[in-house]
Amino acid sequence: MTTNMKDIEFQSTSYEQWQEEAVKALKGKPFESLFTKTIDNITLEPLYTQETLIEKLGEQLEKQVSTIRNLTKESDFAVAQQIVGEDVESFFANLQESLARGNDVITINSPVAFEWNEEALGQLADYLSEYSFKLIVQSTNDNLLSAFTKIEKAKRATVEGYIIAPEAVELADYPNVRTFAANTIPFHNKGANAVQELAIALAQASQLANTVEDFKAFESKFFVNFAIDTQFFSEVAKIRAFKVLWKAFASAFGTEASAVPVVVETSVRSFSKLDVYVNLLRAGNEAFAAAIGGADVVTVHPHDCLTKATDQSVRIARNVSLVTKEESHVLNVLDPAGGSYFVESLTADLVKEAWALFLEIELAGGLDAYTALQSDIEAVYSKRIQAVETRKHSLIGTNIYANPVDTIATEENGQFADVKRLAIPFENLRTCFSQAGIKTAILTFGALKNYKPRADFVQGFFATAGIVAEQTEGFTSIEDAKKWITNAAFDYVVIAATDEDTKALVPALLDGKRSTIVLDAAGKYKEDEATWTATGLNGFIFAGQNIVEKLNSVVASVKGVQQ
Repeated sequence: MTTNMKDIEFQSTSYEQWQEEAVKALKGKPFESLFTKTIDNITLEPLYTQETLIEKLGEQLEKQVSTIRNLTKESDFAVAQQIVGEDVESFFANLQESLARGNDVITINSPVAFEWNEEALGQLADYLSEYSFKLIVQSTNDNLLSAFTKIEKAKRATVEGYIIAPEAVELADYPNVRTFAANTIPFHNKGANAVQELAIALAQASQLANTVEDFKAFESKFFVNFAIDTQFFSEVAKIRAFKVLWKAFASAFGTEASAVPVVVETSVRSFSKLDVYVNLLRAGNEAFAAAIGGADVVTVHPHDCLTKATDQSVRIARNVSLVTKEESHVLNVLDPAGGSYFVESLTADLVKEAWALFLEIELAGGLDAYTALQSDIEAVYSKRIQAVETRKHSLIGTNIYANPVDTIATEENGQFADVKRLAIPFENLRTCFSQAGIKTAILTFGALKNYKPRADFVQGFFATAGIVAEQTEGFTSIEDAKKWITNAAFDYVVIAATDEDTKALVPALLDGKRSTIVLDAAGKYKEDEATWTATGLNGFIFAGQNIVEKLNSVVASVKGVQQ
């Protein structure tokens, strides 16, 4: 008998019933162990339901969804590929190429690799009068801004674009060029979390709004500039939360909010110089989050932008935006994340926390007077680094699944040189081990099936530092292992065996090893740790350990015994 799936009804389950089953599955662990605290200091629950969301937000849920949709300019976004070039000729060739292949917004980060001469500025002015643009300049006196003096006065009213500068740029006769920017990217690049970025955006907006008598005049020239990181749902919620916050911000000035552009770029905070093609996956994740969150302008950085982008990588980056726009279909829906129990709850949490921090900043006298901000951001950055170094946060190809023979490019792109990237400690670690030239081995003992899990873990541990350790085939007697380590021409050896075998091996190997060999054991041995280290064992390698601290200490230990 054939059953029609359409006729099958599944029994609904309440949150309380699910919780009861979850507690049984935890086998003694508290239910609270399923809750996760984010870097934004927001608690993520294990399950979100319609009932729990309504209980949490009540009538505010409908207001939140309505606000986000009313303050979204449109479901589509503009592609803002950054233009680069070694000289004037290559720059304009790349500019023309990008426009012909799907770029919507001419994006230039100043300074460029060449000097702007009068002819080049005139040529740029022709493009700026015809196409939308995003210019990132170093000051209000940046030479790049001279291009606006070369645009015919009759065309200036139709010129559209965005200018990001440390201070608002004053452009007469350009009503559609937005120059009031809440630029949170410098803070993002220092490690700020989503709550801090949102609060900073409002604080910057407050500073700018108070320089103009008419709020609506200010709002017509204002936009926000975010970097979008790899924390997918948090970044989706961040963009949505800004729109809710903007409504509250405008109401504080006694007016109804209008939709202001959300300009974003993919973050390089999680980019690595190791296994650089993983950066492409990170950028794709970030661009997709931007599209779902409701960004209006999106810049995707090439996967090799930390060193030097190529024609191919620029094309791939641009195509990330084009594929997202044309093939994902998410832009066929206004606010595609709207109604998601999880995203709506996370959006509301970000709104609540960011507004509270914004008010705290304002009470202190504004962003410049809020002295705690720098230390707070540094504290968040330290947590990020700690999570990466202990593998609580994964950087694929860098701190996990690393390619030990991967090389680090020496070239440095000055645009991103000051970003406090999470991969830097591991890049430095590779350089350190490469210079130290330490000969490393893994001493395995017993049957393959018994030692292989630990040996594989140690190899992966070493790979993060670019180490390919020589591995023995598995000794079957302690005497053979002692002979090997007595004659081994290695600086650093790690024992990989079962707990039982390791407890038998360590005392024997310590009794016969040369003083110039640094010996570690894979695993945790709390009862034996003190005795072993007192008799010559260097330490241990285990899951959850700070990889960078451990391997740097290994370099110091090897240098210590060799002096």
